[in-house]
Amino acid sequence: MRPEYDFTDARPNPYAKRLKKSITIRLDPDALDYFKKTAARVGMPYQTLINLYLKDCARKRRKPEMSWS
Repeated sequence: MRPEYDFTDARPNPYAKRLKKSITIRLDPDALDYFKKTAARVGMPYQTLINLYLKDCARKRRKPEMSWS
């Protein structure tokens, strides 16, 4: 490695806003098993499937249906 680098002509990464963020989320075992099995069936990582599902919910502005017993 060089001892010094010249960044005077550097540009910001145009894709930086599109990068995914790493988070920690707690899921029920049943929900996690569902997504893992579904992801295995369609041949994709389960995190990608969960992300696609959440993006779809956000895009369609779905409201969660909750009923307390």
